[in-house]
Amino acid sequence: MTELKLIKMSDIQPEPVDWLWEPYIPRGAITLIQGDGGTGKTTMALAIAAAVSRGDVLPGGASSTLANTEPAAVIVQNAEDSYTRTIRPRLEQSGADCGMIEVIDEDEKALSLSDGRIEDAIIRTNAKLLIIDPVQAYFGGKNMNSASGVRPLMKQLGAVTARHGCAVLLVGHLHKKAGQAQYRGLGSIDIYAAARSVLTVGKIPVDENMRGIVHNKSNLAPAGMSQAFGLESDGGFCWLGDYDITIDELLSGVSKPESQFVKARRLIETALAFEMVLAVEMEQRAEEQGISPKTLHRAKAALGVISIKRGGRWYWQLPIYAEYTEVDQESQESQDGQEGQHNQDGHAVEGRDGHEKDMTNLTALTIFNNNETEG
Repeated sequence: MTELKLIKMSDIQPEPVDWLWEPYIPRGAITLIQGDGGTGKTTMALAIAAAVSRGDVLPGGASSTLANTEPAAVIVQNAEDSYTRTIRPRLEQSGADCGMIEVIDEDEKALSLSDGRIEDAIIRTNAKLLIIDPVQAYFGGKNMNSASGVRPLMKQLGAVTARHGCAVLLVGHLHKKAGQAQYRGLGSIDIYAAARSVLTVGKIPVDENMRGIVHNKSNLAPAGMSQAFGLESDGGFCWLGDYDITIDELLSGVSKPESQFVKARRLIETALAFEMVLAVEMEQRAEEQGISPKTLHRAKAALGVISIKRGGRWYWQLPIYAEYTEVDQESQESQDGQEGQHNQDGHAVEGRDGHEKDMTNLTALTIFNNNETEG
């Protein structure tokens, strides 16, 4: 008989959550990406792998960055696609450092979630991300529809990732039956239950190349904003940023009216495509289309629009060369109408390095000053 041991809760030290992509992918825990076939789950997972391999930022989230922007090793296991014809080409299209990405050789023995080689590989490479795609192919002969078959495997995998602080990203298929997202995954509900974060991917009906990501389960932080990405016929991938869509809308495939935020972005991009426009004129155009000032300025900040003062009047101009200054959302919303640090004729602005920069070479730089307001 095992001896009883009790631990006082007061003796347990709380620890902050470490993030690979806040709040979507925690380190030391399991995240599930699920969706129907052909929705781009694998391509999205590989785009995340590419970003981790380079130490690049990812869109959205509380900080819009990886928790650690140093390049990190990634392990990718895929049971459906060719590493030579699909996986490496897609990684390269996303700009991955393929020297930072490893594959566990399965030629002699197929891998399973309980295989000790997973932990050995994480230790040897110091990997910060492990992708298993699709999870349904890695149950090692266990019944994936049975709780008794799934729970021990998920528990063991969860313990491995917790020990080493590696984020595990499981890619899973959905079945065709209608119903709530947590019950649509192939296999036992315990796969969904074991994940601390679940991202559901689906098609966005407004464009055949657009896909949406809804953060429909989040145990470690408030769920993040839904995101969108684009797919091209040649396998190209691009992040499109925040997108207003719910899990029900995503799974039903029903088109919805264009959101006010998307309308505002489109208005700004169209109006500023070839010239600067007066700030007051932009606000008038937005009002005519039923777009609120708050939404207009959110879209302005998202696009990195520059405000320039000339002859005592404020103009908006789209950026040309990307150089980003991080500004939190609260600051954006409270100071969207404010501008800063122009010289008298408004042709130059002070950069982060303290040197004056010609406006023709400046881009996506968001600058604020509490002393002057557009208008």
